[in-house]
Amino acid sequence: MQLGDLIERFDDEASANETLFSLGDLALTARVVILAAENNMSTGEFAMQSVGQFVHGAGEEDWLNLVGQMSRADNPGAVFLRRVLSRAMSTVHRGPE
Repeated sequence: MQLGDLIERFDDEASANETLFSLGDLALTARVVILAAENNMSTGEFAMQSVGQFVHGAGEEDWLNLVGQMSRADNPGAVFLRRVLSRAMSTVHRGPE
Protein backbone atom coordinates (compact mmCIF):
# COMPACT_ATOMS: atom_id res chain seq x y z
CA MET A 1 0.00 0.00 0.00
CA GLN A 2 1.41 3.37 -1.01
CA LEU A 3 1.28 6.17 1.53
CA GLY A 4 -0.87 8.43 -0.64
CA ASP A 5 -3.37 5.62 -1.25
CA LEU A 6 -3.48 4.91 2.46
CA ILE A 7 -4.18 8.54 3.40
CA GLU A 8 -6.79 8.89 0.66
CA ARG A 9 -8.78 6.03 2.23
CA PHE A 10 -9.28 7.98 5.47
CA ASP A 11 -12.06 10.07 3.90
CA ASP A 12 -14.36 7.05 3.93
CA GLU A 13 -15.05 5.69 7.42
CA ALA A 14 -15.47 2.08 6.31
CA SER A 15 -12.20 2.24 4.38
CA ALA A 16 -10.45 3.92 7.31
CA ASN A 17 -11.57 1.15 9.66
CA GLU A 18 -10.58 -1.52 7.13
CA THR A 19 -7.15 0.06 6.83
CA LEU A 20 -6.71 0.13 10.60
CA PHE A 21 -7.70 -3.53 10.92
CA SER A 22 -5.33 -4.45 8.10
CA LEU A 23 -2.42 -3.32 10.29
CA GLY A 24 -2.89 -6.46 12.34
CA ASP A 25 -2.58 -4.62 15.64
CA LEU A 26 -5.94 -4.90 17.37
CA ALA A 27 -4.78 -3.10 20.51
CA LEU A 28 -3.66 -0.08 18.46
CA THR A 29 -6.87 -0.14 16.42
CA ALA A 30 -9.00 -0.28 19.57
CA ARG A 31 -7.13 2.66 21.12
CA VAL A 32 -7.57 4.70 17.92
CA VAL A 33 -11.31 3.98 17.84
CA ILE A 34 -11.72 4.90 21.51
CA LEU A 35 -9.65 8.08 21.34
CA ALA A 36 -11.36 9.17 18.14
CA ALA A 37 -14.77 8.76 19.77
CA GLU A 38 -13.64 10.55 22.95
CA ASN A 39 -12.52 13.48 20.80
CA ASN A 40 -15.71 13.52 18.68
CA MET A 41 -13.89 12.41 15.54
CA SER A 42 -14.22 9.59 13.09
CA THR A 43 -11.34 7.13 13.00
CA GLY A 44 -10.39 8.53 9.60
CA GLU A 45 -10.28 12.08 10.95
CA PHE A 46 -8.19 10.94 13.90
CA ALA A 47 -5.77 9.15 11.59
CA MET A 48 -5.49 12.18 9.29
CA GLN A 49 -4.85 14.45 12.27
CA SER A 50 -2.20 12.02 13.50
CA VAL A 51 -0.47 12.07 10.13
CA GLY A 52 -0.47 15.88 10.13
CA GLN A 53 0.93 16.04 13.64
CA PHE A 54 3.71 13.63 12.76
CA VAL A 55 4.60 15.40 9.51
CA HIS A 56 4.79 18.77 11.23
CA GLY A 57 6.23 17.67 14.57
CA ALA A 58 8.63 14.81 13.99
CA GLY A 59 12.31 15.51 14.31
CA GLU A 60 15.08 14.45 11.96
CA GLU A 61 15.86 11.33 14.01
CA ASP A 62 12.19 10.28 13.95
CA TRP A 63 12.12 10.61 10.18
CA LEU A 64 15.43 8.86 9.69
CA ASN A 65 14.31 5.88 11.79
CA LEU A 66 10.95 5.73 10.06
CA VAL A 67 12.36 5.94 6.54
CA GLY A 68 14.86 3.22 7.39
CA GLN A 69 12.09 0.93 8.62
CA MET A 70 9.90 1.74 5.63
CA SER A 71 12.70 1.01 3.17
CA ARG A 72 13.04 -2.53 4.54
CA ALA A 73 9.31 -3.25 4.75
CA ASP A 74 7.05 -5.06 2.32
CA ASN A 75 4.30 -2.61 3.26
CA PRO A 76 5.86 0.80 3.95
CA GLY A 77 2.47 2.51 4.27
CA ALA A 78 1.52 0.21 7.13
CA VAL A 79 4.86 0.87 8.86
CA PHE A 80 4.26 4.60 8.55
CA LEU A 81 0.70 4.40 9.82
CA ARG A 82 1.62 2.23 12.80
CA ARG A 83 4.36 4.67 13.81
CA VAL A 84 2.15 7.73 13.35
CA LEU A 85 -0.74 6.28 15.32
CA SER A 86 1.49 4.95 18.07
CA ARG A 87 3.01 8.39 18.45
CA ALA A 88 -0.45 9.96 18.50
CA MET A 89 -1.47 7.69 21.38
CA SER A 90 1.10 9.40 23.57
CA THR A 91 0.23 12.96 22.54
CA VAL A 92 -3.54 13.06 22.00
CA HIS A 93 -5.72 14.94 24.42
CA ARG A 94 -8.44 12.82 25.88
CA GLY A 95 -11.95 14.14 25.46
CA PRO A 96 -14.42 14.85 28.25
CA GLU A 97 -14.95 11.99 30.66
